[in-house]
Amino acid sequence: MGKQKISTIEEFTEILKNNDKFLLIKHSLTCPISSNAFNEYEKFTESTDLPTYFLYVQDDRPLSNYIAETFGVKHESPQAILFENQAVKWHASHWKITEASLKEAVEK
Repeated sequence: MGKQKISTIEEFTEILKNNDKFLLIKHSLTCPISSNAFNEYEKFTESTDLPTYFLYVQDDRPLSNYIAETFGVKHESPQAILFENQAVKWHASHWKITEASLKEAVEK
């Protein structure tokens, strides 16, 4: 399925409305831990049909804050959030974001 960058609350709202299940990654462009997590995410996207999206926390702060506030998931970076039926099913941050942890979360 690949991955797609999103930047606005409107884009996110459409994705939430049109997908039963999807993965979102909050990625920091300046953090080495985030860089490692994003590499793991990219490996994961090569082997899944699940729609996946990412945002850059430096560029897309309003969207990042909106997600944290709307879904009650404290903002962290890097952060992976799995949405199912318009709710957060699972989330992880920092070194817990690995190709294996993403696969396991999605398959539950």
